[in-house]
Amino acid sequence: MKIPVIEVFGPTIQGEGMVIGRKTMFVRTAGCDYSCSWCDSKFTWDGTEKHHIQMMEAEEIMQDLREKGADQFGHVTISGGNPGLLPQIDQLIDILHDHDLEVALETQGSRWQTWFTKIDDLTLSPKPPSSGMKTNYQTLDFIIDSLKQKQRGKCSLKVVIFNEDDLGYAENIHQRYPDVSLYLQVGNDEITMDNDQALSLYLLQKYEELIDQVMVSTILKDVRVLPQLHTFLWGNKRGV
Repeated sequence: MKIPVIEVFGPTIQGEGMVIGRKTMFVRTAGCDYSCSWCDSKFTWDGTEKHHIQMMEAEEIMQDLREKGADQFGHVTISGGNPGLLPQIDQLIDILHDHDLEVALETQGSRWQTWFTKIDDLTLSPKPPSSGMKTNYQTLDFIIDSLKQKQRGKCSLKVVIFNEDDLGYAENIHQRYPDVSLYLQVGNDEITMDNDQALSLYLLQKYEELIDQVMVSTILKDVRVLPQLHTFLWGNKRGV
């Protein structure tokens, strides 16, 4: 089965989650089962860029990665949309590992795929109330329990925070899955702003506010609070 790919780019740095700052290539797949109100990659699922979608074999993706990244990378991030919808990603992971490349992937944890256990750096990012989506805890419980038994690499949780309701949601997630590392990340609600300096200042202020809130929480004692690093460097620009 071919994989719906909307863009391949890099090398760049990972701006989010457990591998923040890591040099990586990106493979962004098309399609998502969610429609988050603040999604910064709506183009992967809203149809506006369906003409950019390429149906690619895993070997073709590997070739494209080499053409763009040459020998300058050792890590590949599979993003979306929600790549967790695609059982055929399994083949791509095997090929990347055959080329001695480590693989990261982020998914909201709404679907289970057996190949999750092969991912070196797996981020589960359930969506908080501000997204307008509702977490299926039965599915998320199953995924986390399965990973605890079979995961070969590392797994973490990441929650994007826009408001106090989201922070309360993150506290509930941390209490429900206390043994899984939790990363909190500032939400970017200015995804169309083209003034990079103004955006950086705005997000830095939000980052400071989030840190202040976490410091007084009696529940969030063992979490990591992150900015969205790539927005400080490149604003809302794509493909970097």
